[in-house]
Amino acid sequence: MLLDDALRALALLDRFAGPVVDVGSGGGSPGIPLAAARADRDVTLLEAERRKCEFLAHWAPANARVVRGRAEEQPLEAWGVALAKALAPPPVALEWCLPLVRVGGAAILWVGPSADLAALGRAAALLGGDAPRTHDGLAVVRKATPTPARFPRRAGMAKKRPLA
Repeated sequence: MLLDDALRALALLDRFAGPVVDVGSGGGSPGIPLAAARADRDVTLLEAERRKCEFLAHWAPANARVVRGRAEEQPLEAWGVALAKALAPPPVALEWCLPLVRVGGAAILWVGPSADLAALGRAAALLGGDAPRTHDGLAVVRKATPTPARFPRRAGMAKKRPLA
């Protein structure tokens, strides 16, 4: 079930070029299954906790690299796709993901049926993204313009004061 859930993003992933970052990789899903399914794509497993990074390094396929750190500390617009599953409420996850994605790329978020897509849309507009589109429990926000210089905010601010 966990594998199937991660692989729901395969068709969407193929719509966007460039390397992939799984923000808050935790136990490795969706990043590890997607990296294994797309050995031709470079995948970064971004995780802040040392012990989780050790676990990820043990299981990561050859095309995946583990980076210990926070989204707010990563290079901006370095990836084609950013993924987030069970990371934070969608507007917060988007604030951590979309600045990492280059224009023309996308953030793909796993969302539940009660997700506030209007709030996600407001956050997307502030971050340079298009209105979110949903596909099989995934919200896709394409990056239309560069993220304004005031983002990302310093560590902890997105969660403390969400954009939407």
